[in-house]
Amino acid sequence: MQTATHPTTAAHRRDEGYFPAGSMLRRVQAQRAVGLLYGQRALSIGAIKPLNYVGTSEHTAGKQAPFKRLVRTGLAFETIYFGTRAEADKVLAYVHKMHERVNGELPEDAGATPAGTPYSALHGPLMLWTVAVMMDSAETLHELLVGRLTADEREALWQDWRRFALLFGTPEEVLPADHAAFRAYYAAEIAAADAHLTPEAHHVGRFTAYSIPTRAIGRPAMEVHNMLILGSLPPRVRELYGLRWNGAQERLHRVTAAAIRNGLAVLPGRVTEGANTAVFRSVAAEERRRLRNGIRTPHVAG
Repeated sequence: MQTATHPTTAAHRRDEGYFPAGSMLRRVQAQRAVGLLYGQRALSIGAIKPLNYVGTSEHTAGKQAPFKRLVRTGLAFETIYFGTRAEADKVLAYVHKMHERVNGELPEDAGATPAGTPYSALHGPLMLWTVAVMMDSAETLHELLVGRLTADEREALWQDWRRFALLFGTPEEVLPADHAAFRAYYAAEIAAADAHLTPEAHHVGRFTAYSIPTRAIGRPAMEVHNMLILGSLPPRVRELYGLRWNGAQERLHRVTAAAIRNGLAVLPGRVTEGANTAVFRSVAAEERRRLRNGIRTPHVAG
């Protein structure tokens, strides 16, 4: 696994982490509006690549508790975004050990990808796609709910995500060199012939994005949450899921997002910024409670 070297400056001796205060990735992910939504959005888009989805699904024991897995991933990533290098290195070592076991072959045809196609969690292009949907979701949701980024900020954000990818061992040669190259790559992947949802990916991608197990969010707030994610998806992804979207929804989406941006802008940073650890853990706890009572995370009908 590739990891960044530790410069011997006083700042790094204090172990400020791989993404110290002021780095674009940290600035964006510290916005709670981004941190709360980007993972669900990234998962629903990431599922359109069968090798990525099936490789993950075939090597997880948590199918009955998808939010527990999502929360575990979210907490691990927040450790890398906000923690010390020592804390991040523990997470990276653990994830690398898990990824070494994730390899196999596609058991059946999945759209344009034939049965028998090999996959590995350590295969560069698959690693890139995993990071790409996270970067795109972070950038998209920041611009939707917090504010537009300048061209220089977008470039700095992608360079930080490149570093994030390298920490996980992604080969540098598969990573787009700059933000413009990343955007070209991402658009091509969304439009590619191999974009396809297996039946399980269709099911899991939808209910994970639109059905949070929580008692803290009422139905009206949940409907706003769902509309924000749905409206932010690339049109082709909505089509693959069979999700309806029209002009009236688009107008309501724009108005709602603007209202949230304006509201967040006047709130103090202690409210709008920081890790989402407490929220993530409450979601996992509620899913556990429901499972104990025989209630599975539901399928969401379109």
